[in-house]
Amino acid sequence: MGTEFNELFDEWSYSYDETVSGHDAEYEEVFFQYDKILKTVAAHARGTVVEFGVGTGNLTSKLLRRGLDVIGIEPSANMRKIAQSKHPDVKIIDGDFLNFHVPKKVDSFVSTYAFHHLTDEEKTAAISNYSRQLNPGGKIVFADTIFITQEAKEEMIQEAMRRGFKRLAEDLQREYYTIVPVLASIFEDHHFSVSFRQLNRFVWLIDAELKGENDHD
Repeated sequence: MGTEFNELFDEWSYSYDETVSGHDAEYEEVFFQYDKILKTVAAHARGTVVEFGVGTGNLTSKLLRRGLDVIGIEPSANMRKIAQSKHPDVKIIDGDFLNFHVPKKVDSFVSTYAFHHLTDEEKTAAISNYSRQLNPGGKIVFADTIFITQEAKEEMIQEAMRRGFKRLAEDLQREYYTIVPVLASIFEDHHFSVSFRQLNRFVWLIDAELKGENDHD
């Protein structure tokens, strides 16, 4: 993932908060219980947090309310501008899941609605990198659209087409939505214990904790 989505997100920044509030019928189910999803991610984070894909700063708000120290990473200039106006005291820097710099090890990496911008190969590289940048017992807490099987993904695409949700169907085919077994394997290969919990028809909570040295196989 480089800058290929920046133009899209610069444009979307102006209507993003309206979309996630359920005003777009095609994406209503994707963002069902959006606020609760953000609160769930924030509740599982700890310590010094790096947040990827800050967007307009909605998850940032939940993290700050928990008293967490947040460093934001966001590739879209317009999104950064909006988030920074909401949270002037938070450091929000240009970067993405693969290209970022923080000066110290951290306790949590968090993100919502964004990890699907990476291919499975890029997800592997990212998780490998995070395992080296986390303090002992550190966590990765993501909420994103994933599917239990490839067949479930195909069924959701077909359903979107039947309902006339052309943009949603194209999105599900264009982006790199993965499946639970693939993601579980990536995390386990990099010494994380991971659990998955479905939060709505599309979005799952991915809660991974870095194992201690004595826990490695």
